[in-house]
Amino acid sequence: MDFSLSEEQALLQDSVVKYLESNYDFEQRQQTTATDPGFSREHWANFAEFGWLTIPIAEDRGGYGGRVEDVAVVMEAFGRHLVVEPYLANILLAAQLIARGGSTPTHETVLEGLLDGSRHAALAAFERQSRQNLCNVTTRAERDPNGFRLSGQKVLVGNGAMADTLIVTARTGGDSLDRNGLSVFMLDARAPGIVRTTIPMMDGTRSANIEFRDVAVDAEAMLGTLGQGADLLEPVVAEAQIAICAQLLGCMDALFRKTVEYTRTREQFGVPIGSFQALQHRMVDMFMATEQSRSILYRAICEHQQGEPGASQTIIAMKALIARYARQVSTEAIQLHGGMGMTDELDIGHYVKTSMVLTQMFGNADASLRAFCEARYADAARLG
Repeated sequence: MDFSLSEEQALLQDSVVKYLESNYDFEQRQQTTATDPGFSREHWANFAEFGWLTIPIAEDRGGYGGRVEDVAVVMEAFGRHLVVEPYLANILLAAQLIARGGSTPTHETVLEGLLDGSRHAALAAFERQSRQNLCNVTTRAERDPNGFRLSGQKVLVGNGAMADTLIVTARTGGDSLDRNGLSVFMLDARAPGIVRTTIPMMDGTRSANIEFRDVAVDAEAMLGTLGQGADLLEPVVAEAQIAICAQLLGCMDALFRKTVEYTRTREQFGVPIGSFQALQHRMVDMFMATEQSRSILYRAICEHQQGEPGASQTIIAMKALIARYARQVSTEAIQLHGGMGMTDELDIGHYVKTSMVLTQMFGNADASLRAFCEARYADAARLG
């Protein structure tokens, strides 16, 4: 099977890499993460001008109509350069949910704003008890004459501090763990009754804990079908998982390359430490972990694009494996750099922190492994 990039993908990769290499150095990133937004509005405007924000959105909704592998090309470059701009929250989650589930003029207006970079949005899906389960939701949306009244709390909402629009999951029926009865709503983030608390993350980005106190929600704000929000969420989150793993791969590749370069210059006993066979073996392990991650990522992309029956399980397995490999590569990079690897002045520690945050999104290694086992057992029981 040919895994080489198409001409269009090669051009996209080249444009992303060239821009980041010329305009996104580590020192500038550190200055940017110290500001209130936690990202550069100038870079975000440039991303919009280059058309990167439209890549995954269908053409009939104003996007480029790209595929998940196009997004993976961008996200791997973002991981390699420690990009902090909220591409995942704004485009891969919020914009995708609106594009796939929104049909009103209000939905269209918000989507246009996200694609031209003038608006920001966030998906508020997880709660304190959720344990990475999208359907473990206690926030409720009760019917009233004008639509719904929404009450509950969401935690660690990526880009939630800066969002103009919130995409919120809430119960319109069923119990807290039921797949059915979950609905998705689009809200103005500044609506009365919404209280946001900014949470700085270890990778320099900003999240928010959000409380909804009897918030009025128009019936037309709903995305998708009443009570069937899981059907809307699951394919979007599956593609987001692939994108997250592509970003992790970029981090791992950078850690490996920077570590190899460091061992060629750092000397002990009058020779570069890279000449020590024991350390060479460890760097080979880093290389193998990175390439095995690339292989499972490619497999997940192929199965997803071809609509294979086991694609969802492969995506879960991909996240479990890449999360573990990312930890292995991060640990080796820190140890081979020594104590300086965790200083703020060196980028190695920031790659490690970014990897740690990414591995927790939508299920860490243990949660993903548990979900994979449950899915396989369910298949075995169904087949008798």
